[in-house]
This record gives sequence, structure tokens and C-alpha cells, in this order.
Amino acid sequence: MSRPAIEEEDKPLDPSVERVRRKLVRFFIINLGLLFIALMAVIGGVVYKSRTAAPVASVTGGEIDVPAGSQLTGDIILPAGAKIASQTLSGNRISIDAELADGSHTIFVYDITQRRLIGQFAVKAQ
Repeated sequence: MSRPAIEEEDKPLDPSVERVRRKLVRFFIINLGLLFIALMAVIGGVVYKSRTAAPVASVTGGEIDVPAGSQLTGDIILPAGAKIASQTLSGNRISIDAELADGSHTIFVYDITQRRLIGQFAVKAQ
């Protein structure tokens, strides 16, 4: 098979086609410029926010001040006949899931630093 001959020179375009090509090139350049400006604005905003943002205060689990060489003591009073099913410690609060004498479950929430009961929630089935 023979290959078609490749023209060495491009033929000039019709004036109407040339106008359309110029408009497309101009449209392409304008859109790329706007896209570049928008991208720079976003990057500038991210850099500005990262430099001016206040540092995030981390919540530590060890907020309880205990002098060296000593330990915390105290009483957590549950109703008579209650059995502890589970407990969870989070920061300075302890949650105790207790089964009461009548068979119902209640969750007690204590604040260790203030040494007081701050919540009591009955667990009921619907």
C-alpha cells in the first residue's frame, strides 16, 4: 500500500475560520488566566488561615492534680444492693454502669476532681 503524500506547507485558512480560531485561542488564554488567579487565591487563603489560626488546645486526660508520692482517695456511694457491671474513665470523669437490687441498670457519672455525682441515668428498654 502506498502512503498518502504529506503536504509540507499548511494551506491558509478561510478568513471566517481564522476569526473563529483566534476567538478560541483568546477564550482559552482568558480562561487559563482566570483559573490561575482563582488557584492562587485559594492557596493564599489556605496559607493565611494556617498562619493566623490559633493553636488548638488539646484536652488532656490527666487534668487531676495529685501531689507526688500520694494518691487520690474518696468514696463513691452506690445504692444498697447495687453491683457494678462496668466502668469507664475519661479525663476527670468516671462512668459506672451498675445493676441495682431490683434488676434495673443505672449509669452513674462522677467528677473525680470535685468528688461528687454529676449525673445518674436510668437505662430502660422500650
